[in-house]
Amino acid sequence: MKSELLIRIRIISGIVFLVAIILLGRLYFVQIIHGEDFSNDADRQYTNAGQDLYNRGSIFLNDKDGRLVSGATLRSGFTLAISPKDLKDAEDAYEKISTLIEIDQDTFFLRAGKKNDPYEEIAKQVDPDTAHAIENLDIDGVNIYKDRWRFYPGENLAAQTLGFVGFIGDEFAGRYGLERYYNDVLERNSDGMYINFFAEIFANINSAVFKKGNRSGDVMVSIEPSVQLFLEEKIEEVSERWNSRQTAGVIINPQNGEIHALAVYPNFNVNEFGEEKEASVFSNPIVESVYEMGSIIKPLTMVAGVDAGAVTATTTYYDAGKIDLNGYTISNYDGKSRGRVPMQEVLSQSLNTGVAFVVGEMGNKRFADYMLSFGVGDETGIDLPNESAGLVDNLDSPRDLEYATASFGQGIAMTPISTVRALSVLANGGKLITPHLAKKIKYTSGLSKTMTFVDERVLKEESVQEVTRMLVKVVDEALLGGAVKLDNYSVAAKTGTAQIADLKEGGYYEDKFLHSFFGYFPAYDAQYLVFLYTIEPKEVRYASQTLTHPFIDTVKFLINYYEVPPDR
Repeated sequence: MKSELLIRIRIISGIVFLVAIILLGRLYFVQIIHGEDFSNDADRQYTNAGQDLYNRGSIFLNDKDGRLVSGATLRSGFTLAISPKDLKDAEDAYEKISTLIEIDQDTFFLRAGKKNDPYEEIAKQVDPDTAHAIENLDIDGVNIYKDRWRFYPGENLAAQTLGFVGFIGDEFAGRYGLERYYNDVLERNSDGMYINFFAEIFANINSAVFKKGNRSGDVMVSIEPSVQLFLEEKIEEVSERWNSRQTAGVIINPQNGEIHALAVYPNFNVNEFGEEKEASVFSNPIVESVYEMGSIIKPLTMVAGVDAGAVTATTTYYDAGKIDLNGYTISNYDGKSRGRVPMQEVLSQSLNTGVAFVVGEMGNKRFADYMLSFGVGDETGIDLPNESAGLVDNLDSPRDLEYATASFGQGIAMTPISTVRALSVLANGGKLITPHLAKKIKYTSGLSKTMTFVDERVLKEESVQEVTRMLVKVVDEALLGGAVKLDNYSVAAKTGTAQIADLKEGGYYEDKFLHSFFGYFPAYDAQYLVFLYTIEPKEVRYASQTLTHPFIDTVKFLINYYEVPPDR
């Protein structure tokens, strides 16, 4: 008898313990995970119970110590509304309210005149102090409702990357940037918020623990606020100094594809996007626009030649200053001959004839195969909307001319982010990475997902090391005559000056250029790759003049900010 009694006690105790665990788990979800939602909805009962408070997940930036910094969040306040049919004295109400908040007189009386209308909004995003002061006026027909709206603490910071929410037809959703790409994660559905959780537990224990298919959450991205701010200030300086049409930049970890900063100028205040006259400023040209990038493509041509065994750093060729192909002449930037020179000088002096020679040594098809393996014609898979693929039909031409021009970045067009991805193979030992912003998604269910990506090896590591040594020598000796060499740090870099195509008349403009610059450090174990470009700078010809010092300033900032140890 005692044995049976003990067994029953243990079974009952086990059931009680299991129920207690389920209840505690459910309380955790209600009080911790959904606590703010329930609190706000409870508060809403005393303001405007007929309308749900706006709700949406947050986007967090990550500082260098891993602390989360709000990039996109919600701000609480109040909406001021009137009920015209209950408003006894509109003039008196206006006089009293206008002493507390600025409202348009004509608009107020127009809405107050709709006598059969029970609800007309007068002002939104009213701060709590003002709202309480208006409430204390105790005017019949004047109501204050609690409200929430999307808010971007950084204002202009990472504007094109974050994007914003707005109407797409009748739907209020993410329209640009991360807001659009991760809209299915950030949007909220309030269905089921008022279900009695005791009833829910006993009706369906499984759903009490985790609702299948719930993808709502917050997004944590790799953008570092201080690095982003520095890059934005630097590209604005470049644009203003040279009166450029547009300037942009990317700072990425070439080892894993995490983007520290991604900036475009001009940008805009995300909280006031409705005031912008040109909607084109909302788009992100780093992922959406394609450009002929010019001579920063030369290191990719060189590494392809080295990897294919066609050339080495010491291979020489005779530079006549120009070559004739298919009835056209290709010249160096200055048209001058340098006689017999090694491959190092092809990069140091940026010789078009030199990279055309490399293509001739390896063959057109092999060169094209290498370039395509770097992803120049593909989308990168970055987590931003509207990404464009490259325009690389010239890599399938029957003529030699198109391969020669592609070798120095003309005749093929790529997005800046695709260019960054391709150039990263030089900085990480030959791996093709996936540039990305999201590091983790934290779901409202309490679970989280860390983003993972697969790399693809496209080059031998020794080939990359040889070209990296060549690019370090470019910085140490050739770039502005060696004036920007860093004694304690190895920096690999290359400039690019591309003619801009004339889409109306054909050919290229003689006075319009795209300047680009890329570099990585510490060169032989690179943790940072910096890419800059500026479009149509005025009264200046070469990228070395416009972007060298901004690049070096950025390198020095990153060294100090991240406390990068010297490597030489």
